[in-house]
Amino acid sequence: MARIPIRPILLPLILLAASAARADMCKYVDSDGHVTYSNVPVRGAKKEKCFEPPQPSSGTTSRPKVVPQQQPDDFPSVDSETQKKRDDTRRKIIEDELLAEERSLEEARRALAEGEAVRLGDERNNYQKYLDRVQGLKDTVELHEKNISALKEELAGMK
Repeated sequence: MARIPIRPILLPLILLAASAARADMCKYVDSDGHVTYSNVPVRGAKKEKCFEPPQPSSGTTSRPKVVPQQQPDDFPSVDSETQKKRDDTRRKIIEDELLAEERSLEEARRALAEGEAVRLGDERNNYQKYLDRVQGLKDTVELHEKNISALKEELAGMK
């Protein structure tokens, strides 16, 4: 079997992939005003602006410094009192969801305990049916536990 040298073929492909990976990200706007950000041209949309990727710093391995972009003058803003009311409303909604999830978790745990204690008529001869039913109850308990964890994490991250 003849051996084909791979290196001469592979190098141009690697260089081509590297140049494609460094493609600029551009903002495109279509005729309906929909905005799309892409590193490839968007058909039927006008290129508005391109953003160059950050240049690697020489000799350092730290992450590049993130500089917040300045908002345009016509960018809508909300006064602090309105934002505080929105944050308070959001917190209240999440707290209410948390209470509802905690109640649902207790109900699911009760249903699991009852479900594990009893084998239904068709499950007496088919143990797998019992296992499947109980696993569904366990999955419900686990789902509520995950939801509670996510809601608590959300509350902890709020200002």
